[in-house]
Amino acid sequence: MKAARLSVIAGVALAGLALAGCTGGGSGSGGGDAGANTDGKGPITYVQGKDNSNVVRPLIEKWNKAHPDEKVTFKEQTDQADQQHDDLVQHFQAKDSNYDVVDVDVVWTGEFAAKGWLQPLTGNFKMDNSALLAPTVKSGTYNGTQYAAPQTSDGGILYYRKDLVQTPPKTWDEMLKDCDIAKQQGIGCYAGQFAQYEGLTVNVAEAINTNGGTIVGSDGKKVTVDSSEANAGLTRLVDGFKNGQIPAEAITYQEEQGRQAFEAGKLMFLRNWPYVYNLAKTDGSSTVKDTFGIAPLPGISADKPGVSSLGGHNAAISVYSKHKATAFEFLKFLQSEETQKFFVTQGSLAPVVSSLYDDASLNSKLPYLSTLKTSIENAVPRPVSPFYPAITKAVQDNAYAALKRDKTVDQALKDMASAINTATAG
Repeated sequence: MKAARLSVIAGVALAGLALAGCTGGGSGSGGGDAGANTDGKGPITYVQGKDNSNVVRPLIEKWNKAHPDEKVTFKEQTDQADQQHDDLVQHFQAKDSNYDVVDVDVVWTGEFAAKGWLQPLTGNFKMDNSALLAPTVKSGTYNGTQYAAPQTSDGGILYYRKDLVQTPPKTWDEMLKDCDIAKQQGIGCYAGQFAQYEGLTVNVAEAINTNGGTIVGSDGKKVTVDSSEANAGLTRLVDGFKNGQIPAEAITYQEEQGRQAFEAGKLMFLRNWPYVYNLAKTDGSSTVKDTFGIAPLPGISADKPGVSSLGGHNAAISVYSKHKATAFEFLKFLQSEETQKFFVTQGSLAPVVSSLYDDASLNSKLPYLSTLKTSIENAVPRPVSPFYPAITKAVQDNAYAALKRDKTVDQALKDMASAINTATAG
């Protein structure tokens, strides 16, 4: 699980670095390439970040035994998201036909699709998404067209001290009332990821989406963050810091700092990813092995859980591939129930096939699955936009200033909207 944990953190914590230096928008340069080599069969290359959990190699070995004339070669990238992103961009720009199937972080879909680098999954390449969790399909869709096939997913969940709170809070207000218990115990009440990096975008997006707001429209361009719903969501976090319900040190927290604080018994509630579950149960230093529980993120009403930002990775076909028919079959192989079950059992990766979350044998090994399903079913992808690098920077810069009370919420959202408007108008 440690390897899986490193993979998760690399994908989330470094995504902001990956995207900050990239340009967004522009017209696609590969439009004419989408119609080429659609019947091509033969050897292909699959490109993905470091296989820390030893998931990819066994799967490719299995594929190659069954497809001796259409073998897959694994091109392993580093474990750093910014380097993975830049490597893909360089090969796309060079129209490299050797990068056939590529692993795409959910926040890269809009950028790559807008530039014409990904094969549309339409016509003969239309995927059967009927067995998949709907939000995962949305994460691979840009401007109404699917460009990437969901491969693994992820969603935020609430960790809580069940020895201090008998019933996990269903709403944010319920959680804040429980903060009195934390105060009596001399510990912090709630924390998420609030340092100035991609994780802050994740947490701010969750607060805004839970309140019914959005950052940009479905086109990935229209600015919608200047709304009363977005204001209420960000205000919730700002007031949490102001009133001490979120401890002051949480302004420095990424995933690991929050996990360590929770395991040390310094927090009553923690928003984090599923990878924390196994570590909190098994780490020698964990003081909460038998005293924590898990629940969906709190919402604003008891009848609807909070909205998680969707994590995960998708697989896409390069428009420059010469063997697209084989590449398409490989996408289906990655998405098959058997492969998805292997992702769970071998790598502790969240599957995209809905039925696996109800599998009794899997739930006995990974008790967080049913909670994670609720999280993903209610999740919303971060903006699927060719301008995502600028969007996440605008969110991070201004939300962070608001949390530190260097700006009012009104001013932070106004400046955020202005920065996004400038980027999407370019």
